[in-house]
Amino acid sequence: MHTVITPKILYLGTPVVLISTMNQDGSVNLAPMSSAWWLGLTGVLGLGTRGQTFANLQRDGECVLNLPSVDQAAAVDRLALTTGMDPVPGYKKEMGFRHVKDKFAEAGLSAGPSDLVRPSRVMDVPIQLEAKVTAIHSVGAIEDYSACIEVQILRVHVEEELLDPEFRHHISPDRWRPLIMSFLDFYGLGDRVHPSRLAEVF
Repeated sequence: MHTVITPKILYLGTPVVLISTMNQDGSVNLAPMSSAWWLGLTGVLGLGTRGQTFANLQRDGECVLNLPSVDQAAAVDRLALTTGMDPVPGYKKEMGFRHVKDKFAEAGLSAGPSDLVRPSRVMDVPIQLEAKVTAIHSVGAIEDYSACIEVQILRVHVEEELLDPEFRHHISPDRWRPLIMSFLDFYGLGDRVHPSRLAEVF
């Protein structure tokens, strides 16, 4: 039996991304987000428009999408309630946010150089996607302060142990264990539940 409900959000489960962007002073901001999906080599990001990450993307147009595994949930959680904005906006201050300049140090993660974009990669996570912004679209009502950002993936860095040994440019779904956010809490993937005929075709 089904029931009609009116949820505040539809947060049904998406990968967590640590997105690194360039601050105006040349330092690197690092922020967790989880409204992200990919189609081919295009990434689609759902972001609030009042934060440091959005300001950086709008101004600089470059980022790295760093995908943590389930093993890095604690590091991601250390960035909760932090912001790169100084001073902290009033609405965030009311929620208990505080300004943190060095987000890498706060999370206990290591920064490393990217090949094609200015923001640093998070060297500790298994997958890093260097990207540039191609379009920004307003989403929802004005008071939602939300945007959909399209990015083109320029370079993909993957830990060797995640690669399929028979297809070196394929990530093995049996080895990759992404950190998932579902209704604002952390989850992981389990084992494959059923073989896919579509996977056999492709």
